[in-house]
Amino acid sequence: MLVRLTSEDGKRAALLDMLNTYTDGLAEEPGTEMFMVSLDPEDPNIVWLFEIFTDEDAENAHRASGGFALLMEQMPPLLDGPPAVLRMEPLRLSMQDAVLTEDWAF
Repeated sequence: MLVRLTSEDGKRAALLDMLNTYTDGLAEEPGTEMFMVSLDPEDPNIVWLFEIFTDEDAENAHRASGGFALLMEQMPPLLDGPPAVLRMEPLRLSMQDAVLTEDWAF
């Protein structure tokens, strides 16, 4: 799933803080295999989420989690419109071995 969040002007930092707090609690969602938060390089108000779930049951568990409920309660005042959601079913992934073996500094 790819999700575009457009923050209100000046509220992207608050949105990112909220998403970081949510991400820290993803251990309660074992079926959420990947949750990536990315900044849009061309628009300072857009945040992209890339999410991969084990299966449809895991995606439903994600939506039923307490952390997600809190996120859905607190996020709307920070957004300039509803999230744009693009559902996908990953077909293939190619990854360099170094991605799994090297230490990455951000």
